[in-house]
Amino acid sequence: MSLLQRAGAGVARTVVDGLAGIVSVPGIGDNRRMTYEDSDFIDDAPAEPSKSARKRERLALQDLAEEMLGLPRAELEGLGLGADTWVAIDETARIKDRRAMRRHIKRVANCLARENTEPLQTLLDARAEKTLQAAARHHQLERWRARLIDEGDAALTEFLDAYPDADRQQLRNLVRAAQRDAARDRPDAPRKLFRLLREVVDAAGH
Repeated sequence: MSLLQRAGAGVARTVVDGLAGIVSVPGIGDNRRMTYEDSDFIDDAPAEPSKSARKRERLALQDLAEEMLGLPRAELEGLGLGADTWVAIDETARIKDRRAMRRHIKRVANCLARENTEPLQTLLDARAEKTLQAAARHHQLERWRARLIDEGDAALTEFLDAYPDADRQQLRNLVRAAQRDAARDRPDAPRKLFRLLREVVDAAGH
């Protein structure tokens, strides 16, 4: 190869290498890197809530508003509600029409959308838990009354083991009266027995 040919080949290689360098510039020739970095950037961007998600949130606020309107004012006063919300709450008592009340609940929900609803939700959760506990206690008392009427002294002994401070003689007399009234379909003594059981359980604190 002549000197001129070797020089020409060297120039050609230099041009090719230069073009390769230009092609490999990040963001121009490296398509894979550009796509990866762009996807990372897109993933970091917050997604807009869908239409169905916004609808669920709106309905949840309406349910919350309806529950709130059923609470005593004294319990609401500690929630730090804004002036607009209180105006809407105070107007509730004047609304009698059912359709107007549905519109009003939506208005209150719009007010709640601007409030911190965590204290309200905490209050509602606590009330729901209290209601469940009261229902469980009521069923417990009903079961004890039924057993005392059906089983007599055997159930009475078990009840006194659980509540030793109860008046044995008073309970025995009332159980016997409840058994007689139950046989005659009379509710008087069974009701008195239920009230006495409630007093005993309340005094024991469980």
